[in-house]
Parts: sequence; C-alpha cells; structure tokens
Amino acid sequence: MTLRVVFMGTPDFAVPTLSEIIGQGHEVVAVYTRPPAAAGRGMELKLSPVHRMAERFGIPVFTPKTLRTDEAAEIFRSHGADVAVVVAYGMILPKAILDAPELGCLNLHASLLPRWRGAAPIQRAIMAGDAETGVAVMKMEEGLDTGPVAMVERVAIAPDMNAGELHDKLMVLGADLMVRALAALSRGGLGFTPQPEDGVTYAHKLTNEDGRIDWSKPAQAVYDHIRGLSPFPGAFFTADFGKGPERVKVLRADKADGAGEPGSLIDPKGIVACGSGTVRLLQVQRAGKAPMGAEDFLRGVRLDAGARFT
Repeated sequence: MTLRVVFMGTPDFAVPTLSEIIGQGHEVVAVYTRPPAAAGRGMELKLSPVHRMAERFGIPVFTPKTLRTDEAAEIFRSHGADVAVVVAYGMILPKAILDAPELGCLNLHASLLPRWRGAAPIQRAIMAGDAETGVAVMKMEEGLDTGPVAMVERVAIAPDMNAGELHDKLMVLGADLMVRALAALSRGGLGFTPQPEDGVTYAHKLTNEDGRIDWSKPAQAVYDHIRGLSPFPGAFFTADFGKGPERVKVLRADKADGAGEPGSLIDPKGIVACGSGTVRLLQVQRAGKAPMGAEDFLRGVRLDAGARFT
C-alpha cells in the first residue's frame, strides 16, 4: 500500500530519505523545508538541499516561517496526508500539525534515543567519546524527541571517525530505516515502544564557543572534541602570530606521546600538550584560507616550541 506523505526536512542529511520514499512509490504530496537563506559572498538566497530535490521531482514546496498559525494548520491539513516524515526540519511542530496526518508524524533521529535528544546528536556523541550511536524512527509528540520509538539501527563509532564521516553513514542508514518503517506502517504493523526514563541526555545546539579547544582536558577528550566538530563547524584554538590573537580551526589531529604545560606547543611539528598527554595537529585552517598541513602552517607562521595556544 502506498502512502500519501508530507515530507519535512532541510539539510543534506534529509535528502536520501526523501529520495528513498519517492523511490518506493509513496506519493509525496508536499515538501516542507526552511526558507531560502542568504549565503556566499554575494549573499544570494540559496535553496535548501531538500528544496532542490523536491523541485527536481516537481513536488510542491512550502517554506513557512512559522507553523503556529491557523492558516498554516489549515494548509497542512489540506494535503490529506496519511503520514508526515520529519528529518532534520529545523522547526518545532505544534500540536495542530502533529495531529493532522491520520497515522501521525514520524521522525528520523540520529541517535539511540533517549541518549542525545536534541539538535546536534552526531557531534555530541563523538565529542563525548561514545563508542556507539545509531538512527531511530519515532512517533513525534510535543516534547523534544520524547516520542515512542518504532525502529532502531545501531552503528559503532570507530576511534578515529569524525562527525562528517558518521553523518554520511547515518544519513544512508536512516533513509533505509525510514522506508522500512513506512512499509510496516502501510501494513498496520509498525509498533512503538515508549522511551525509558533512564539514560536521557541532550544534544544541545552547538554554539560558537563550543568549538574552543580546552587544552586542560586529557588528550583523549581533546581528540574527541576535535573529531566531533570536524569538518564543520570545526574545533579551534587562538594564538598570536604577531598581529594579535587569531582563530585557527583544527580539522584533523591524532594522539601523541609527551607532556607539558596545557596548550603549549612542545614540538614545532605540531604536538600540543593537554591536561594529560598530547595531541598532534595534522590539518588546520586559518580564517578565510584553505585547509593545510599543520607542519606547513607552523613553519609558515614561525612558531617555535613553547608557544601557547588558548
């Protein structure tokens, strides 16, 4: 049985799920995504990845700035959807929207709920040093990622995996999980299990200051922080190269041997001391510049052993 689906999503992470739903023959009657945003040097309005995908298939696209109006609810109900599928949409759904589809609203969330509810589950899992994560399909409620879970797929987080690599793995796995959930739903065979009350953690939205490296932490924690924010938005430190403090992103690093004052460069090849142990910087990026090898960077800015990063 095919379903009438309203799809709600915005970034690259959501695109494979939309593609798979279309490929499985379901009728996507409308796509909701965030409004075009100004980007680039010319600050031209740029359509979201989901918006571009929907246009390729001729699906009507809606970009409301709010869903909390009677008009928005009426338009949503007019689609006559059996189910709404939500993947990284970026807006909270009010009760009127949640109640509109006959079979409810299904959300694909990139964590093993109830761990890492919230906006940045992929980055937070790696930053915390988790060895495992996954994707979950849940039925949405008014609470933040609190709904009962239908299906889960688990993924090991390799010790050297960064957020970008995990993102790409989960978005493909999640697309497959969602279409399997829709197939079960269409047969009346999709069951839901309430989330346990124990083990709840929140993946709060990343702030600018979340990127700052705390060199006083152990080397493992610093390393996890760096890979959890790579390639975007990027962990960073500041240092003075002769013109005042400058921010430098660390895109790749590794653990190394040695010890020293936290934040001090103990080897001009890029080894920096942490609260315990050290990390070796492998790839960095200055503001407005292309990524480059850390050794080449340090040679270019003429930093010697003993320099301090904050």
